Amino acid sequence: MINKPETDINSMKLGFFTLLLSFMLTLSMAQTHPGYLASYTPSPENLAQREKLQDMKFGLFIHWGIYSILGDGEWVMHEEKIPYDNYKKLATFFNPQEFNAKEWVQLAKNAGMKYITITSRHHDGFSMFRTKASPYNIVDATPFHRDPIKELAEECANEGIGLNLYYSLLDWGRPDYGFGKPIVNGAPADTDWNSYITFMKTQLTELITNYPNIRGIWFDGNWERPDVNWHYDELYTLIHQLNPKILVGNNHHLAPIPGEDFQMFERDLPGQNKSGFSATSKIGNLPLETCETINNSWGFNIKDNNYKSVKQIIHYLVNAAGKNANFLLNVGPMPNGKIQEEFADTLAQVGQWMQKNGSSIYGTRGNLMTPQDWGVLTMKDKTIFAHVLQKPAQSEILIPGMHEKIAKVALLNKGAKLAYKQRTDGLVVYLKDTVYDPYDTIIQISTR
Repeated sequence: MINKPETDINSMKLGFFTLLLSFMLTLSMAQTHPGYLASYTPSPENLAQREKLQDMKFGLFIHWGIYSILGDGEWVMHEEKIPYDNYKKLATFFNPQEFNAKEWVQLAKNAGMKYITITSRHHDGFSMFRTKASPYNIVDATPFHRDPIKELAEECANEGIGLNLYYSLLDWGRPDYGFGKPIVNGAPADTDWNSYITFMKTQLTELITNYPNIRGIWFDGNWERPDVNWHYDELYTLIHQLNPKILVGNNHHLAPIPGEDFQMFERDLPGQNKSGFSATSKIGNLPLETCETINNSWGFNIKDNNYKSVKQIIHYLVNAAGKNANFLLNVGPMPNGKIQEEFADTLAQVGQWMQKNGSSIYGTRGNLMTPQDWGVLTMKDKTIFAHVLQKPAQSEILIPGMHEKIAKVALLNKGAKLAYKQRTDGLVVYLKDTVYDPYDTIIQISTR
C-alpha cells in the first residue's frame, strides 16, 4: 500500500516510456484540438503553489451575483427564459449594503477553510468587479458602486486566506458569444468570436493585475460548446505570463489539458459519477478538488431548505482527503450581502471539529488504499490517519496492504493506545471498548 518498490532499470525504462507517451499524447491533443497548447512546463513558483493548494484541503466556494435578487439560483435567467435586456434591469437595484468582506473571510477562517473561490463573472455575463471591458459590472451598473472582489482580496491578504476567482467562459447575453448558435469551423456562426476571446483576455488581465494576491482561475462553461476553439493556448499562456504562481483549473468534465494546474470534479469525488457530470472525466496527475453545495443550490435560493448536516459535510471533507482531493464547499449569499444563518451555524460547527481534528486533514495526502466500508486513510510524513466513518461490524478494522513498521497506534486527541496486529494481508487495529466519535473516529498510526 504505502511501501514503494526500489527504483531499478525496468522502472527507469517505464518512466521514460511514460514520459514519451505523455509527450506524444500532448502533441496529438494540440494537433486534433485547435487552441490547445502543444506543451506546458509549469514554473517552480507554480509547482510550489500546487503543493500549497493540496495542503489547504478545505475552501469556501461563493456564488453571488445579481441573480440572487430573484432568489431562484444562478441559472434563473436561463431556466425562466427571462429576456436578456429585461434581466439586466436587476443591476439597477442591486445594492448589497450588508456586504462585509471581513465577515465573509472570518466565516471561512472560523470554519477551518484555508481559501475562498468566488464568482467574478457567471453565465449571465455580469461582472462582480470593476472592469473597463464592459459597463455591465457591479461598480458602473449598480447603485452599490463598490468592488467586492477588491475588498475581499484585501481582507484575504490580511488574514492569510487564499483567493481564487471563478470565471465563466459561457455568456448568455453577449452578441459576440452567440449563445445557441451552431459551431462552424471552431466558432459560433455569424458572430465575432475573436472579439469575445479578446474580451475575456482583457478581463483576465484586469483580474490578475488589479488583484495581485489571487492564486487561481476557476474556469467554467466549456461544456456548453465543447467543439469550439476556446483559444486555451492564448488564455492559459496569458495567465501564466502575467503571474506564474496562478493555478489554472477548468470545470470541463474531461481529462486535464496542457496548461492546467489543478483538476476539479463537480459534485463528485474523483473517480465517481453520481452527479452525471463526470462520465467523460479522467483523473490526471494534477492536484484534485471536488465542489459541493451546502444545500442543493449554488446561488441563493429562497425555497431551498435542504441543508446538509455537519456530519455530511465532515464526511465529504474526509472522503475527499482520502481521495487526495480538496473540498470546496459552496454558499450562495443573499442579495443584501449576508450569508444566511443556517449556513453560518453549520460552518461554525464544522470549524470546531477542524480545530480538534485538522491535523489529520491539513497537509495530508491520500490515495493510500481503496476506501473501505469503515472509512479512508490520510497520511502526513510518517503518520497515517485511519478515519473510521462507519462503525465496523466487528470490533476491529483491517488496513489492507499495510506492512510498515509501527511505532504506536492510538486514538487522535484522546491518546488512548490501541492494540494491533500485523498480518500478511495488512494491519488489524482492535477497537474493543472504543467510544466512537459521532462524526469520525480517527486512529493515529505512527510508523518508524
